[in-house]
Amino acid sequence: MAESPITIRAEIGASVWKILATPGAAVGEEEPILILESMKMEIPVVAPHDGVVVEILVAEGQQVEEGQAVATFRR
Repeated sequence: MAESPITIRAEIGASVWKILATPGAAVGEEEPILILESMKMEIPVVAPHDGVVVEILVAEGQQVEEGQAVATFRR
């Protein structure tokens, strides 16, 4: 049975500065998927472990709230 996708959430309210991974991309543990920007600081959102990005749920320039889903990921 396939694992359900893991939801990756923003740890802080910020703006999506740059999306680094696309759906279907294989990424390693701690590899950045996207970068948030808040108060001139860049905050990487990283893969929780090796796997594949299923979906990016935000767009560059979009404001996100703390805890908002930004991507889904599968081991």
